[in-house]
Amino acid sequence: MMYYLLAAAVIILDQWTKWLVVRYMRLGESIPIIDNVLYITSHRNRGAAWGMLQGQFWLFYLITVIVVAAIVIYIRRLNPSERLAGVGLGLMLGGAVGNFIDRVFRKEVVDFIHTYIGTYSFPVFNVADSALTVGVILLFVHMFFFATPEKGNE
Repeated sequence: MMYYLLAAAVIILDQWTKWLVVRYMRLGESIPIIDNVLYITSHRNRGAAWGMLQGQFWLFYLITVIVVAAIVIYIRRLNPSERLAGVGLGLMLGGAVGNFIDRVFRKEVVDFIHTYIGTYSFPVFNVADSALTVGVILLFVHMFFFATPEKGNE
């Protein structure tokens, strides 16, 4: 249950921040937070990460439904000791649903976190993208450092 609450918190934060950007910023407008490092930039994405597969909505709908179903199944099968995996899956669930809501209702994803790494302008992203990324990292950490391999019949 805790992992679903985490997912719900991600969805609420994601949708609220996107609403603020849509409501109070013009498309393309950029507000510096830390000069040459971090900006809030109103951007839209009709594709996947880094703008790939522009306009392929049905593909995104299908993939998201499958991914969300798989995450829910894995969460239900977790042992109580697998909290790190649960947190990772909860973040992934919230991120996937957050961007899915945008694709269904806006036909595009609202992005607004714009960072620079040196002179490189990193692609603009959002709270859902961040939650997905952190969730995947936590799941990998769990799998590589904490998961016990299943014993087969020998």
